[in-house]
Amino acid sequence: MTKRTTLMLVMAFSLGLAGSLQAQKQNSGFATPRDMFEVGVQGGHFFISGDVNNKPGYAAGLHIRKSLDYVFSLRLDGMYGMAFGEEGAAEANNYRENETTIIMGTAYGVISANSLRWNQSVRKVNLYAMVGAGGSYFNAKKREDPNRPFSDPGYDFAPHFAGGVGVDFRISPRFNVGLEHQTMVLFSSKADLVDGFNVQRGGSTERSLFRDVMHFTGIKLNFNIGSTSNRSEPLYWVNPLESVMNDLSQMKEQQALALEDNDNDGVIDAIDQEPNTPPDVPVDTKGRTLDSDHDGVPDYKDREPYFPPRPGERVNEEGVVVNPMGPQGGVSEDRVREIIAEELQNYQLRDQSGAGGAAVTEWFLPMIHFGTDSYSIKYSDYGTLASIGRMMKGNPNIRLVVTGFADATSTESYNNALSYKRANAVIEHLVNNHGVGRGRFVLQWKGESELLVPSGGSYMNRRVEFRVAQPDDVEMDPPAGTSKPAGDGY
Repeated sequence: MTKRTTLMLVMAFSLGLAGSLQAQKQNSGFATPRDMFEVGVQGGHFFISGDVNNKPGYAAGLHIRKSLDYVFSLRLDGMYGMAFGEEGAAEANNYRENETTIIMGTAYGVISANSLRWNQSVRKVNLYAMVGAGGSYFNAKKREDPNRPFSDPGYDFAPHFAGGVGVDFRISPRFNVGLEHQTMVLFSSKADLVDGFNVQRGGSTERSLFRDVMHFTGIKLNFNIGSTSNRSEPLYWVNPLESVMNDLSQMKEQQALALEDNDNDGVIDAIDQEPNTPPDVPVDTKGRTLDSDHDGVPDYKDREPYFPPRPGERVNEEGVVVNPMGPQGGVSEDRVREIIAEELQNYQLRDQSGAGGAAVTEWFLPMIHFGTDSYSIKYSDYGTLASIGRMMKGNPNIRLVVTGFADATSTESYNNALSYKRANAVIEHLVNNHGVGRGRFVLQWKGESELLVPSGGSYMNRRVEFRVAQPDDVEMDPPAGTSKPAGDGY
């Protein structure tokens, strides 16, 4: 009955280990990573604390260990050992000597004592304790006369309870060494016969209640078995937060990649349909180079970016029509209307004070606005400037006064310089992008002297205004200490 109970207990431990390993294999999608097995060999000193003073013995064993999680693991041990004891003297009639051979198997539950320390990704030292149960086959040979041979009672079986403590030192991801002590106690009628003797105490005829205790102190060599490509080290070596930190690190890397803009066009690479546009080229919301008039020439190369060619017209590499459709090519109804509108406009210019016609100096021209502390022209104002450029090309006899203004959020001298730069940036844009001669512009600056909105920081005050020049309008010199800016950005 005792043998059957012990075997059932060992089988339960083994089935529990197998079930845990299978569950971990099937649930590999969990956050807990799949890890390796540990296989170890050990050897050292084996002795019995019993009725006879022990002498040095030896034992060797092997084990297999598998983690259940970061703290708990299961281990199966097998051991073979020899224990020796001797005391007393033959002439005193109290001589006792034993030679015990033991073979045992034990199933342990192991808890790693330092698994809740999370200061390192991989631990260098692992402290652990373990408890378990198993079975022992032992042959306790004995003699009471050193001149006589040992008696050989044969092997007996008994279940045992076991406990142990140990410390392992990590050498590499595949290998560690350790020092361990195990203690085993039988729980059967033979518990006091492991050393072969049951010494009577105090002259009593009653059997002693003392149980023989087996001890094994050994050095271990442990090897981690499994593929490093898809398994971690055994979890009792791994920081429980390591996988979480790795996931967070990957998320940060993916976020950084998702927000990258390698061509610096203001559109992240994740949605950029042209990820290699040239620097400072205007693009749409999908990162594609703008071609506002759809003539096949991108805006940054197009001298007329807002004038789509009419049917039948062709443009050169600068976006300029090279075969304007005249009467010989046929004139559409829309083109007739454009010609009439242009002629009426030219008529008003020629008739500065004609009846029913507004004088050219009374024309209303739009203004454009700027960001705080900036003289960069906003892309939203390109269309406005294109209309002004088209008007000037259609009316070659007029000149424009371009006046820059600033808000009142800085010093007067700084605002004067900023208003000058804004007006100059607009003139350069019209000259470079629309082919209007520089001599047709009169640059003036007013700084913060003419605020449209009393609130000094209003965007309405950060503006450039246009009006048709009169004969007495002259260009103003730059403010003191200001030179013509090299670029159009601040």
